[in-house]
Amino acid sequence: MHESLRPIKAAWSGLTLSGAPREGRAMPIRTSYVAFRTAAEPPLTVAGRLNTIPREDGARTPAVVICHGSDGVDGRGEFHARALNAAGLATLEIDMWAARGSARGAAARPRSPVETLPDAFAAKAFLAAQPEVEPERIGIMGFSWGGVVSLLAATQAAQTLSAGAPPFRGHVALYPVCWAYGVVPGLSLEALTGAPILIQAGEADAYDDPDGLDQLLARLPEASRRVIRGVTHPGAGHGFDRDAPAQTIVDPFAHKGEGGPVLMAFHPEAAETARRLAVEFFASLP
Repeated sequence: MHESLRPIKAAWSGLTLSGAPREGRAMPIRTSYVAFRTAAEPPLTVAGRLNTIPREDGARTPAVVICHGSDGVDGRGEFHARALNAAGLATLEIDMWAARGSARGAAARPRSPVETLPDAFAAKAFLAAQPEVEPERIGIMGFSWGGVVSLLAATQAAQTLSAGAPPFRGHVALYPVCWAYGVVPGLSLEALTGAPILIQAGEADAYDDPDGLDQLLARLPEASRRVIRGVTHPGAGHGFDRDAPAQTIVDPFAHKGEGGPVLMAFHPEAAETARRLAVEFFASLP
């Protein structure tokens, strides 16, 4: 299912956009800076920012792993984490670059998002061990590179990294380079776990055609299309939820693999809508 959305006002059930309940009482969020081992080659220790929601009744909460883009941890994860936490979901944003001694940007990142899949599954295992988290209700979301990681984590092939644990409960991918699946070796969405997926793309994203998400969905088998909801945000480009000065980057994956410049500019309407849709998606998972 694919939708093209015009900007709409965010409407949060029981919450304000500041992240506080309507009655004015702040959500009890506990922030910890954590580290855990992954099964990457060679094995690595990955750090992250963990936000949990202690409940007075002792109940456990759902949780979401957040994976950054090529520019590293840059505020996008926090933008979405605030809203997820306000809705009662724990979050763990991981730093895949620091563990590898990588600088920010396309030139210094690993060769393929496949190499960072172990980080996502190790983060899931770490979350599942937290006493405040419901271990079978953990989702994943990411931006660009992290969006690709989120999608690949939904494949049957990736489940060898789960150590027998249940798959991620749901997947959100923002502008995950739609042209590449079924084209770039190792990137395929043809055999999925069946967990629901939300892909959000920008109409003006220089990595893809304006209808790049439509093209991706059209070439997938019916079984994959059945679990994917696609949303294209009009007028939004790559990194539309990155609230920072506009930046032009150069990436060999841009322009459908021809390479070249990509403008990353904040699009407030698309950012707010994308954040609302992500919260609604994760909050609705059983």
